[in-house]
Amino acid sequence: MKAAILNDINQPMTVEDLPTPSPRAGEVLLRIAATGVCHTDLHVMKGEVAFPTPCVLGHETSGTVEAIGDGVTNVAVGDRVVCSFIMPCGSCAYCRRGRDDMCETFFAYNRLKGQLYDGTTRLARPDGSPVWMYSMGALAEYAVTPASSAFRLPDGLSLQESAIIGCSVFTAFGAIRNQAELRMGESAAVFAVGGVGTNVVQIAAAVGASPLIAVDLDDDKLELARSFGATHTVNAGKEDAAERIREITGGQGVDAAFEALGRPQTVQQAFQSVADGGRVVMIGIASAGETVPFEITRIVRRGIRIMGSYGARAGTDMPQILNLVERGVVDVSPKIITRRYGIEQVNDAYDALGRGEVVGRALIEF
Repeated sequence: MKAAILNDINQPMTVEDLPTPSPRAGEVLLRIAATGVCHTDLHVMKGEVAFPTPCVLGHETSGTVEAIGDGVTNVAVGDRVVCSFIMPCGSCAYCRRGRDDMCETFFAYNRLKGQLYDGTTRLARPDGSPVWMYSMGALAEYAVTPASSAFRLPDGLSLQESAIIGCSVFTAFGAIRNQAELRMGESAAVFAVGGVGTNVVQIAAAVGASPLIAVDLDDDKLELARSFGATHTVNAGKEDAAERIREITGGQGVDAAFEALGRPQTVQQAFQSVADGGRVVMIGIASAGETVPFEITRIVRRGIRIMGSYGARAGTDMPQILNLVERGVVDVSPKIITRRYGIEQVNDAYDALGRGEVVGRALIEF
């Protein structure tokens, strides 16, 4: 099979032929249809997030079940599926109490070592040398994932376009439902409306947030956010974002501010734009060691809550997300997917993402 391999940080990926992997007990082999081009992969490529190499990136994906391991009952060969990028083990302390977004096995094995949960990778070069997996390693024609992250796709939905459900929609849903607990009529601001931020906007709009303010440096991205339900847009390169948000909200600030980039400047802007008693939800992944200073007294006296949100809860949230997509409440159409690449163009895709040129989401299609 063809796979895009990151051999070292700050180097282009190479497209190589690898042996097709096989699933073990509790696992699923997918023939990949499409994989989303995500900033989190870019952080690994730049060395901003530590991860072993050589590795195959790609964690936002959809495909067709090619084979299943022993004990798999939730999907069958031939099913069209989407995958959550968080692959819950189902048995750790966090999974047992319904917090599979915090699965300690996933973090300890996959995010730190590039392994699945028997301590090995399913990928190797023809000489047998290991190739590590970021989530399921979906920048490849085939990928193995724990069955806990695979969900049947409703009939009528595009298999390729639905790939973005697994990270950008999944992450947005988790931030709004599980962390901000956004309610109808509350105000919200979304800082950085790329792939994840645009989905925060459209899900917040579906909840009934108003005013709903999109903040970015790119007018094309702001225009797309408005088409997904933003009531106001702010170009932070042209005006003070926090000041403008307070003007829009009558001097109060917003009830919930979502930061989807992972930059100290935008986190500070989100904090400065939130109302007393409001919530700041940090979604964007930052370079290792990045910190942000906050005004302690304001947090204490004015009851500001600052929280992180890393995806949603696969077992409980993904079925609801798929229902929203099936009913058209959440849009994963070409309106949000604005660029498509083949596997041979994988470096072009991530270079464009790094330059800030991708409006909405880009896909690698197989």
